[in-house]
Amino acid sequence: MAALVMAKDLVKTYQSGEIEVRALRGISFEIDAGQFVSFTGPSGSGKTTLLNLIGSLDIQTSGELIVAGQAVNQLDIRQRARFRGHNIGIIFQDFNLIPVLTVRENIEYPLLMVKPTPAAERSKIVSELMEQVGITEQADKLPSQISGGQKQRVAIARALSTAPKLVLADEPTANLDKATSTRIIDLMKELKNRLGTSFIFSTHDPRVVSHADVIFVLEDGQLQSSAAAQALIPGGEK
Repeated sequence: MAALVMAKDLVKTYQSGEIEVRALRGISFEIDAGQFVSFTGPSGSGKTTLLNLIGSLDIQTSGELIVAGQAVNQLDIRQRARFRGHNIGIIFQDFNLIPVLTVRENIEYPLLMVKPTPAAERSKIVSELMEQVGITEQADKLPSQISGGQKQRVAIARALSTAPKLVLADEPTANLDKATSTRIIDLMKELKNRLGTSFIFSTHDPRVVSHADVIFVLEDGQLQSSAAAQALIPGGEK
């Protein structure tokens, strides 16, 4: 079976005035379907850049990147948006909920705008997701009326609403306290096991890293040795 994500000699550079910044320096890796994957490393190591490429929010400078069987750099902006809407869910660090929409409406939004779905089916999908992430009682509240942990649960449900093959999460526990972070990690792992959805994280959080099936360590835009990843696992093993 082909990998869900395959990168070969992936390079991403940015131009800052006359200076060329190499955010990714020829990295190669594969991620299989149904995995819980962590990209970790210091700030500026290229983690967010890499997630943006996998999520088709940006395209590489050179090298090969295949996501769900598609070379995303061969798509134009509209095609990438359509591809993303059907294959990828994204959980943003600051939740990125729409403040004037209720919890229910935020989760429903992709089913209206990205992957148009009949009303009865939308209602069923949203109700099931709210139950799965434990926010049914907050359904009619606005984002300003719920806690940070509840906002993250809404963001997870919204990311899953289109039944994506892959969910990307950039520092998903950065704005949460320890207890809430643990509950969110447990929830995402449960959903991964139950639904078969792949989760890819960029994170500094050792609690997230310790739950990963696969760990990649980035530093200065390059992948480090497997020994560096192994050292991040408590006891030296999964």
